[in-house]
Amino acid sequence: MSTPTGRVICDITISADGYSAGLDQTEERPFGDDGGDGSGAGLHAWMFDTPEENRAEIDRLNTAGAFIMGRNMFGPVRGAWDRQWNGWWGGDPPFHAPVFVLTHHARQPQPMDGGTTYHFVTDGIVSALDMARAAAAGGDVTVLGGATTINQFLAAGLIHELRLHIAPLTLGAGTRLFEGVPPLKLEQLTSRAASRVTHVTYRVST
Repeated sequence: MSTPTGRVICDITISADGYSAGLDQTEERPFGDDGGDGSGAGLHAWMFDTPEENRAEIDRLNTAGAFIMGRNMFGPVRGAWDRQWNGWWGGDPPFHAPVFVLTHHARQPQPMDGGTTYHFVTDGIVSALDMARAAAAGGDVTVLGGATTINQFLAAGLIHELRLHIAPLTLGAGTRLFEGVPPLKLEQLTSRAASRVTHVTYRVST
């Protein structure tokens, strides 16, 4: 079997105290107790309020050959798929590539406009990564989140590059990056401060 050539990248926005979402997430408040209305507006102000200041980082977000996300990031539906939820991003999601959604409940692939197809993976992170690497055909695979999913990949030693967007606010509690992850050796590759965020990229040593 050939060695995969693409990198496995994590790309996530976190608060200054390391949380990607607050407590008590709901469909109406997908980021829970985030200091605002639950929409994540504070965490992601760098993307939506000052996009030109962060154009390079925004343009880089969706350039992978395939993506992986947890079911909690995909949507609020829990348990069996009792309704046709197709993600938070509408009929033409921004990924334009295969997206592999981790879940315990099987579901047929869901094609969307613009080249995105959601594939639902029931047998764990290694299987999802194998499928994503095959779909990426030598390109990078990005693990989008949420933090719980990324923590599984970090704990398993499967992430090559960690791209953090650190928002200047604290949440105090919620879903925290690095929770339950063994100590890591990180090599800082880049850092850049902007008005609503600090972007830091690390190489993860194995």
